[in-house]
Amino acid sequence: MKLFPLHILPNDTKIDFMRWRHVAMAVTIAVFLASVAIIGIKGFTFALDFTGGTLIEARFDRQMDVEEVRSRLEANGFEGTQVQSFGGNTDVLIRLAPHGEHAPGTGAASAEDKATGDAVLKAITTSENPATILRNEFVGPQIGKDLALNGLYATIFMLAGFLIYIGFRFEWKFAVTASIVALFDLLVTLAYMSLMGREFDLNLLAGLLSVMGFAINDIIVVFDRVRENFRSLRAEPLEVLNRSINQTLSRTVITAVMFFLSALALYMYGGASLEGLAETHMVGAVIVVLSSILVAVPMLTIGFLRVSKQDLLPKAKDIEALERRP
Repeated sequence: MKLFPLHILPNDTKIDFMRWRHVAMAVTIAVFLASVAIIGIKGFTFALDFTGGTLIEARFDRQMDVEEVRSRLEANGFEGTQVQSFGGNTDVLIRLAPHGEHAPGTGAASAEDKATGDAVLKAITTSENPATILRNEFVGPQIGKDLALNGLYATIFMLAGFLIYIGFRFEWKFAVTASIVALFDLLVTLAYMSLMGREFDLNLLAGLLSVMGFAINDIIVVFDRVRENFRSLRAEPLEVLNRSINQTLSRTVITAVMFFLSALALYMYGGASLEGLAETHMVGAVIVVLSSILVAVPMLTIGFLRVSKQDLLPKAKDIEALERRP
């Protein structure tokens, strides 16, 4: 039985993307500058993951709704509280923003923690579904600084890994181009989240790293076709690049749509604690599919990143390996 293939776009498109490469690069530079300006002017609202605060673990007698718990806390003056379910359906983790000076380990701090825990317990408990506090502790800002540094290290590690892998698997011009485009995707996604006022937490950071990985995956697919076409086609470089984009266009769009739809489902049904992660994925999917088509390949025609047939001809050992194939 032959399954009907999934197509969003035809496999044999003949769109002249290279014709608009200069316009695309001009728009890319403008978007880059605008993103830097937005991040510089508006900045971010960092979550408790990076600023520290009070962490409370509570358990209800029966299953509860996380959104209802959050609403009760906000109604009692606990603004910007993070509430998420964990373990079973009766356990919640509550993160409260720090208020005033807090010196962990002192008697005053312990008294403040107890008072905060009592106020939270009073706000979330009901006669139909009482709650108990299992854990109540203060998370210092130093932990937040460590998490921020770890996020920066993770980003640098990913970029270094991309450079090494693509440089070894393809060619150094491809590695530099892919890393630049991935950073561009990351920056634009960050600018959007900053513009929307989305709180920067660990979920959003995880989403950004996922977007970078998705971007590199998409770019590698296109670059692999570029390399193969340069080796097999007798055509001008611009024609080769055009064909490469068109041949991978359907696959690129399908992958982005599936990525977007899965993130949309998470946004709709995952609760408020996962909205930042899901929104980052949705925005990133749109940015990545556009940049892999309109930015990554056109960059291979510019300055020191310009590729030619000579750059991509098989090395001697590759030719020998091909000749040994049956």
